[in-house]
Amino acid sequence: MGETRSAPARRTASIRVRALAKLNLSLRVLGVRPDGYHELRTQFQSIALHDTLTFRSIGGPFCIRCDEAGCPTDAKNLVWQAAQRLWAAVARPGPMPGVSVRIAKRIPVRAGLGGGSSDAAAALRALAMLWRARVSRERMLEIAAEVGADVPFFLHGGSVLGLQRGDVLVPQHDVPAAWIVVVVPPFGVSTADAFQWFDHRRGGGPALANDLEQPVAARHPESARLVQDLRDAATQAGMSGSGSAVFGLFDRRTTAAQAAKRLDGGGRRVFLTRTVARAEYARMTRLAR
Repeated sequence: MGETRSAPARRTASIRVRALAKLNLSLRVLGVRPDGYHELRTQFQSIALHDTLTFRSIGGPFCIRCDEAGCPTDAKNLVWQAAQRLWAAVARPGPMPGVSVRIAKRIPVRAGLGGGSSDAAAALRALAMLWRARVSRERMLEIAAEVGADVPFFLHGGSVLGLQRGDVLVPQHDVPAAWIVVVVPPFGVSTADAFQWFDHRRGGGPALANDLEQPVAARHPESARLVQDLRDAATQAGMSGSGSAVFGLFDRRTTAAQAAKRLDGGGRRVFLTRTVARAEYARMTRLAR
């Protein structure tokens, strides 16, 4: 079913939704595409760490409020960009209507955990309901990809193989349930910087689960030390996305909790969380009025 031009929601309507983080259990960079983006092969995995977003129709202009100082609240925020693209896609007359978006931020920014992209996917779903806009799933995925390469994944959730820019998605069988320790060092890494460092690396190196891990660690040695520390106890450890967050997977919660306690401090943020399968992802991200 395509887009329609049904009437906008009442001013009093509000919608609340959780936006879950992700890990890249693997990330291979296969080259540079003709369009300038990198060709990727990555294994996405949803985790329970999440932001909470509340959308409310208002009489004034569109606005974003966030309790995290590093989170932009203007058009740089992917939530704002998602709203603009959705409004343009449904071809409603006039400017984008007033909506207040409150983001209770728990996913660290510039950490490779997909917080901004997940917030954007949540915004697409919530605003489609708030604005009573019927958008086909295929069109919604297209809009999501226009906002950012990771955004379509957050309309799926669970365990997904990402190809091309990471926006061509192949759902996988859910990985075995695991406890996760996520460690965010006291520095951030932008996606653009991480890929630039990868492009300018010199010499070879061992095959890594994440091809960006080595160039990031060359500039931030703490990242490599944290990964090694986690590998000593975890079944798998590495850096997520373009960093700076690193993670370890554990079979038992008690072992994960011990690792989290040991790594806490030194300006780092440490989270004890778990994997989320696709069916649970759908339940956890259900829209609530």
